[in-house]
Amino acid sequence: MVKYRKLVSILLIFMFSISLTGCDRWDALQVKMGWKNQDFEYIKQGKIEKIVIQNTRDKGFRFVVTDQKAIKDLYDILSTAKEVKEKSTLSPDYIFEMQEGPNQVHKFSYIAGSDKKDAGNLYSDDKVYLVSKRIDNDIIKNFDSVKKPKNFETIYYNSILKVVDDYLKSSNKQGKTVGINLKDDVESAKFIMSTDLELFKDKLQDKGRNASITEKDKSYDLAFTVKTVGYKLTVFKATVTIWDKNEKSEVKYYINDQYLNGSWNTDIFTDKDKEKVRDF
Repeated sequence: MVKYRKLVSILLIFMFSISLTGCDRWDALQVKMGWKNQDFEYIKQGKIEKIVIQNTRDKGFRFVVTDQKAIKDLYDILSTAKEVKEKSTLSPDYIFEMQEGPNQVHKFSYIAGSDKKDAGNLYSDDKVYLVSKRIDNDIIKNFDSVKKPKNFETIYYNSILKVVDDYLKSSNKQGKTVGINLKDDVESAKFIMSTDLELFKDKLQDKGRNASITEKDKSYDLAFTVKTVGYKLTVFKATVTIWDKNEKSEVKYYINDQYLNGSWNTDIFTDKDKEKVRDF
């Protein structure tokens, strides 16, 4: 306990002495200790007129940040980013374009929700950084006016898994290769993040499922195409069209998720349920 108190006292004296030397020296010490970088000083200097944040999966989903307080908040996050050697292998979710005048743009790719590994989640052509998820919470969410369904990451992927399991069991086609196409799901594209996709890929291999996200130039016995029909905060509706390559046949499933009494209720049905399909 005595040693702990001495350590705290020394630390307090150190912090107090630093405060007396001015902000510049304190900033220099942070840089020297690796707590801070100086790569984004152009933001602090007020040279950035606006920041354009573009979703990579939905070209129509973009927003422009001009508020200087928000830009300063972004500087606070980026200036504490750690420079690393390798970037993440995940696909970027957003592109940040920081416009410094009409002829100079600082462009970065960003992977949302990924800040716990050595691989960088923010990178330009020449540098890679490991950045706090505060960008998601403090910057992107504050400017995102589109309200996705509650717990989207859970209901979206779990509903698709239920369709896969239900179809394979009811048609006795376990063991068939399954390719799931999410790229054509225009309505939900803006909500799909690379880190969530990685978790979904793992779940697709659970319980003996021979399923994966569709890849180019790869053939599957069963092709599942997901399309969101509509959504709001407490409702999510989608269809899954299944094409059997060998039988040359098609089946359509309907997903109806509703948030009631604190949890999501998922109802999955086919064209055989005429009354439900009519109200879909």
